[in-house]
Amino acid sequence: MEFRHESKVGATSDLIDRRGERRFKLEVEIQITSKSSGRLKGRTGDISQSGISALLREELTVGELVELDFTVPLGRVKIYAIVANRSAFRYGFRFAESRFVEEIIRPTCRVLGLEQYVSDGI
Repeated sequence: MEFRHESKVGATSDLIDRRGERRFKLEVEIQITSKSSGRLKGRTGDISQSGISALLREELTVGELVELDFTVPLGRVKIYAIVANRSAFRYGFRFAESRFVEEIIRPTCRVLGLEQYVSDGI
């Protein structure tokens, strides 16, 4: 279940997922490599320390392990993830590699949080 909380930081950055992690707006192109569907392209919506969402035109199987390739403010990311859920064209992916989460995703969330905090006029 997702909750929206309006605040000075902004609704998107305050999205909270089931694990209680903040989500941060991240709208970039993403490439997904899937054994069942091949290479797909889409656009991300938000990111947290445990996963990322993306809009796709093609279908993926929930539960499948895929490789994600996208760019964050700290550089390019190639990481494995599980297709965690689907709602129409929006997919949720749960990161499957803890090393990359520690080295890239967690610092990215900190940078995005600061950027969004500043851009919202605080």
